[in-house]
Amino acid sequence: MPTADLAARVADVLSVEADGFRERAEADAEVIKEEVEDGVFDNPQAIVGLEYEFYAIKDDDCALRRVPRRLLELIGFEKELGLHNAEMTTSPQPLNVHGLAAQESEVKARLQTALKVTKSDRMRLVSDGLWTIPPEGEDATTYLTDSVERTVDSADGNAQSIRAATNMSDSARYHAMANTDRADAAGMRIDAPHVSLQADTVMPESLITSIQPHYQVPHAPDLPAYFNYAVRTAGPLLALGVNSPFFPADLYDDGTTAADILDDGWMEHRISVFETVLNDPNTGEGKVRFPHDLESVDEAIDRVASDDTMVPMPVEAGERFDDQFPHFRRKHGTYWRWVRPVFGGPTRSAANARIEFRPIPAQPTVRDSISFLAAFAGLLESLVQLEHPVHELDWQTARENFYAAMRDGLDADLVWITNDGKETTDTLALYDDLLAHAEDGLTTRGLTDEQAAKYLYPLRRRVRQQVTPARWKREQVRAAVAEGADLETAIETMQRRYVDRQRETLLEGSFADWIGD
Repeated sequence: MPTADLAARVADVLSVEADGFRERAEADAEVIKEEVEDGVFDNPQAIVGLEYEFYAIKDDDCALRRVPRRLLELIGFEKELGLHNAEMTTSPQPLNVHGLAAQESEVKARLQTALKVTKSDRMRLVSDGLWTIPPEGEDATTYLTDSVERTVDSADGNAQSIRAATNMSDSARYHAMANTDRADAAGMRIDAPHVSLQADTVMPESLITSIQPHYQVPHAPDLPAYFNYAVRTAGPLLALGVNSPFFPADLYDDGTTAADILDDGWMEHRISVFETVLNDPNTGEGKVRFPHDLESVDEAIDRVASDDTMVPMPVEAGERFDDQFPHFRRKHGTYWRWVRPVFGGPTRSAANARIEFRPIPAQPTVRDSISFLAAFAGLLESLVQLEHPVHELDWQTARENFYAAMRDGLDADLVWITNDGKETTDTLALYDDLLAHAEDGLTTRGLTDEQAAKYLYPLRRRVRQQVTPARWKREQVRAAVAEGADLETAIETMQRRYVDRQRETLLEGSFADWIGD
């Protein structure tokens, strides 16, 4: 139950004046531009990092579980939106053979410890795109929409009503989204084939989990070139990674059949959940969207500073380097684009300009996640260095690729321009070119051919077999329905099978080991 202290903290957030906050963020942007011009954000080489989200379940029956806050602190994970969420952020490493190995080792070391600690609480962390089995004795609809109102004294001494989601983490920023005068800019709903859920808070976003590779560019003024290539790889990489084709069964509209879901459902509902929860369909593009190309690094900075302010958070002074632009940093937290630029760093020597790649859902295994990190970084290395002709792909086509991948995964008709300058819609030709350049980028950074091939093998296997995690899930549900199971039973059977396979492969295998079961 949300406490009076939380409501008071939300009220404090809401007391921040939006226009003043925006003006200070825009002033911060000028500070960043000056530092970029002075070379402060440059690095001697590319650097990579990873954010990795999980959700918790009961270890015996896979029902969703809330994670005690003390347990999160004990395992060194960070809280995310829902009480069932946990997030790991890796230490940045140079893009080379040792840096990639360090990324994988850090994830495994911290995750292995977390799994051991949570097991003593009969709990397990799951790497997956969207949970489908609600907590024991509860339904997903209630879990995602339950909220309460508390009345507190506002800064002007008047009584103020604060609405708080019952199952949301105690971060004032999350709760403030439902209480600010900009709350109507968020949809706070889920709108997908055969699913229509309305809530009073942004809690439905907690259905989804992701991995977010980061790539620090060597020379900050060159960020737009890397960014525009990242925009064009978003659709093809998403198509390889789709992993959320089903919702919890009780979220489907009354009268929906299993056949309806199998015929009409999308391969990556995580994309639509994030967009419809945080975007109002009546306000234009919305804050969560596929980003436009960049022409300059100044434009990248200005976009963040001028973005619509949903929650103008209070800012405290600090001693970090990026506390020189604290309002900009706060505002960046709600700059929701599927590919977004980031400017930051705890010290002047660690200052960096990087690209955060947000389309990929959490994957079945650690190796699959690291494979996406390696592929994304290798692509940016190679495509920019070789001036690959895919930069000529029309932005609108790149956007259509992205949403086609969301709907159909590897079955989508994606458009690509190959290294010889020819446009193709042939899936094998597209991925032959894309993964060849990912491998080239890795070998350019010092990996041997064998090492690069090993990192990319899980993705090549998906292309050869035409099987993604989402397709694997669909096949599991389709088989269960064919044997007479109802929709709820079929989805839950699939989910438990997913967790069982993950137990065997999470730390030392890959999704390639699942194919052909």
